[in-house]
Amino acid sequence: MVDERSAEERKIDEWLPVTSSRNAKWWYSTFHNVTAMVGAGVLSLPYAMSQLGWGPGVTVLVLSWIITLYTLWQMVEMHEMVPGKRFDRYHELGQHAFGKKLGLWIVVPQQLIVEVGVDIVYMVTGGRSLMKIHDLVCKVDCYNMKLSYFIMIFASVHFVLSHLPNLDSISAVSLAAAVMSLSYSTIGWAASVHKGVQPDVDYSFTAKTDLGVVFNFFSALGDVAFAYAGHNVVLEIQATIPSTPEKPSKEPMWKGVVVAYIVVAVCYFPVALIGYWVFGNSVEDNILISLEKPTWLIVMANLFVVIHVIGSYQIYAMPVFDMMETLLVKKLRFKPTFYLRAITRTIYVAFTMFVAIAIPFFGGLLGFFGGFAFAPTTYFLPCIMWLALYKPKRFSLSWIVNWICIILGLLLMILAPIGALRSIILRAKGYKFFD
Repeated sequence: MVDERSAEERKIDEWLPVTSSRNAKWWYSTFHNVTAMVGAGVLSLPYAMSQLGWGPGVTVLVLSWIITLYTLWQMVEMHEMVPGKRFDRYHELGQHAFGKKLGLWIVVPQQLIVEVGVDIVYMVTGGRSLMKIHDLVCKVDCYNMKLSYFIMIFASVHFVLSHLPNLDSISAVSLAAAVMSLSYSTIGWAASVHKGVQPDVDYSFTAKTDLGVVFNFFSALGDVAFAYAGHNVVLEIQATIPSTPEKPSKEPMWKGVVVAYIVVAVCYFPVALIGYWVFGNSVEDNILISLEKPTWLIVMANLFVVIHVIGSYQIYAMPVFDMMETLLVKKLRFKPTFYLRAITRTIYVAFTMFVAIAIPFFGGLLGFFGGFAFAPTTYFLPCIMWLALYKPKRFSLSWIVNWICIILGLLLMILAPIGALRSIILRAKGYKFFD
């Protein structure tokens, strides 16, 4: 493989977060993918089930798991489809499939919406979990703190962690986050089993009108889509794995992805099904809020959530840092310095904190971002790229499967934000900004 880059280009690539290190092992792929995938979304799955009902809920969950594993496999395969070249970033693959300008415009806005959107939602999740810990532990003579303050406390960690240079450097944080996701998911369903099916459990829809039921159904589709979001960082994760013609990066990457998806199934299905079975339609949009006892266990679960979303925030922030730094250094010709990195990353963390404080509608935000941006980047954009680049024969199995994924993904993208936007509007009626 001949390196055609100039000395200056090599130096810049060695400084940028995504291309600076290629020493990752296959298991890095596992815990980075688990950290990226299993996040706030898993906690809202019982609530999504309550809006979907048993039959449609189980169908949507299983279909999403199968489709997203298939599209993830496509992205892993396409990473090095051109001999001697690696598509280290989602938009680079998009440019190869759709052309330099169009590819950028198709992929970058959606990827940014997903990554910045996830980080905002994780700011809210981290803040809410800290608030829950405070409320459970402190029963007497407590200062009644607003959610805004807890979001600021959560953000303070990221003002420090965001200065770690690349994905490899946050591997310890990511590993801790992956372990935590398995832990709090297990606590979520095990504590629900311990609590037992509630005496007044009701599996009917909460909405009083047919229109309300339909809108809530749409919003719940977005919640499920949000739970399968790892595709937005998968190429960036694969970029950290070394590759040779004899042993391409797709082999260890795929091994890591399969293990990650087994962990995802172990986390998602028990939480979604048992949480709904126990609480029915009275379940909160975050299952841990529905669980009050035993207090020590719920405190621990919320602490695990905080640690996990710290890692998840960083995994999703890293490609955004890479985009900002690439723009500043390659296009605007800034020098690649520590100060440039410190300023841009601090501004980003401050921005996500500010938006999270302004609009902390956890459930509505999940559905809106899930449908609007996750559906394209996760469910059908890889299929469109596959059709454009590999050109499978019309009506062959590959062609049919890809078109089914594209149609289902498009329906998800159109329907989910409609329901979620209504949910945000209803919750925002009596809300005061920065209250």
